[in-house]
Amino acid sequence: MLRHEDWRALGTGVRLIVLDGDLDAARVAVQQVLDDVDRSYSRFRDDSELSAVNRAAGRETSVGPLLVRALEGALDAARRSDGAVDPTVGRAMRVIGYDGDFAAIAGTSRPIQLRVAPVPGWSTVAIDRGKGSVRLRPGVEIDLGSTGKGLAADLAAEAALEAAGSGSGVLVSLGGDISTAGRTPDGGWRVLVAEDSETPSDADGEVVAIDGGGLATSSTTVRRWSSAAGVSVHHIVDPRTGIPADAVWRTATVVAGTCEAANAASTAAIVLGLAARDWLESAGLPARLVAMDGSIVRLAGWPEPEPEPAPHPKVAPGA
Repeated sequence: MLRHEDWRALGTGVRLIVLDGDLDAARVAVQQVLDDVDRSYSRFRDDSELSAVNRAAGRETSVGPLLVRALEGALDAARRSDGAVDPTVGRAMRVIGYDGDFAAIAGTSRPIQLRVAPVPGWSTVAIDRGKGSVRLRPGVEIDLGSTGKGLAADLAAEAALEAAGSGSGVLVSLGGDISTAGRTPDGGWRVLVAEDSETPSDADGEVVAIDGGGLATSSTTVRRWSSAAGVSVHHIVDPRTGIPADAVWRTATVVAGTCEAANAASTAAIVLGLAARDWLESAGLPARLVAMDGSIVRLAGWPEPEPEPAPHPKVAPGA
């Protein structure tokens, strides 16, 4: 039997679906993981470990194992994408106005400065796993938006599965970034592929079934805000320029072995623009790209849409 709960955390919607397990225990486990993530690597909490690292101005900073793991994942994603995703976009994100939870930014008008300059680069981040410390070059600021939410979904799914009990299966969605663990329902976990994670799961649209791993969507149309002068920007920064990536794709949805990897790949696809097609194909990552004119490109085995079978709870991925 499938049971689910929905709530909000980390400034986004959370959906937990449990197959033949203890839903209440799984929810407690997920909430604990998300609390740990918030304290560890939220860029919007002054008391988070990541904020302390960003303030350290070149000094070595002691951090916990969760932040070490999150940073290592971000650096690995930077290597795999040849810098298309890069955790040193923090200052650029702040300069374009993304300096708080998006709910507080949306609907406001403020000065926006677009300065074309490459970000410092992931090689400026030094991690000492043995000492549990991080050092950034002075002036470097970290943002883990390209990998951190995916990692949080993966960790939450692992914790939920352990709490749900033997023989169960779980799906965790954080703002539409999805991680699964354990058993899979007959026919797979069915996911409504939507531009906005706030789309109701029973809405019309393309549905894809996944047997495991993770799925993530990045978008240039959902998390947008404008300046008082009418300058409109989105939240995905191109590390090569330090400003929002050119909007070739409305959305990029990617399936990978983990949600962390899918999160990084969907962001890289937005940054790479037209070059994303070859990059995703060469990486063997199933993906669905929606161009600005609404045309859809399906890559690396992403299936053509089929009629949906008998319903069970779905989730709607989004940026």
